[in-house]
Amino acid sequence: MGFSPAQLRLALAAPRPAAGLTSEWRLVDGLRTHTRRTADPRTGAPPVVLVHGLAVSHRYLTPLALALASTHPVYVPDLPGFGLSAHPSGAYDVTRHAEHLAAWLTAYALPPACVLGHSFGAEVAAALAARHPGRVRALVLAGPTSDPAARTRRGLFGRWLVDTLREAPLQTPLLLRDVWDARPPRVYATLSHSVRNAIEADAARVAAPTLVIAGSRDPVAPAAWRDQLTRLVPNARTAVVPGAAHNVATTAPAEVAAAVRALLAPH
Repeated sequence: MGFSPAQLRLALAAPRPAAGLTSEWRLVDGLRTHTRRTADPRTGAPPVVLVHGLAVSHRYLTPLALALASTHPVYVPDLPGFGLSAHPSGAYDVTRHAEHLAAWLTAYALPPACVLGHSFGAEVAAALAARHPGRVRALVLAGPTSDPAARTRRGLFGRWLVDTLREAPLQTPLLLRDVWDARPPRVYATLSHSVRNAIEADAARVAAPTLVIAGSRDPVAPAAWRDQLTRLVPNARTAVVPGAAHNVATTAPAEVAAAVRALLAPH
């Protein structure tokens, strides 16, 4: 599992067009919201919306967006306060991010989409699917937070520190850029919102077909927690990417894209 210099350059390219991806801003609930998206959406295939985690942005999801772009229109919004989106006055909690994402879907007039959330983004995606079931055709929870066994700021941060030893080192410039854009106080406040959010309540209300996926070496979302969460969703399956750590969407994009396509395939 790796992350190359070429992938780093593409991830940092926005707002310039690169590799078929382009940037645009739309006003969503009064907030100028940035989206990285496929420049030539494919008609007929359901759109895939990628939702980033709490200290990051669209950037680290670029490899997965490119892996999916050959078969699906792909949209990667920056949540309020992150990446190239405008900063609201305070850090949004999970519910408010989910409501902003619902308003974003309305702004783009998208049909029911496959929504993939990674890490904290999985919490937002689950909240969206629970509260707006008509908007979500399928749900992917990738490395979902947060495991009740480490549902404190110290516990979750400690697991992230372990994960840094298992990740491709070239991801570090992305993290530094994203934290700079968001500012550390917003990252800290969002972490506090994450550990106060019980994703289990939303998971039990999800009606969409769901995939829970993670790397086999992910210390943030370990197997026992993923299994627990999967049992709560009425129509869920699991997948594991051997050798990958927490940032499975970045370091194993082909494998994650294949699992998304399998979820969306007619049965």
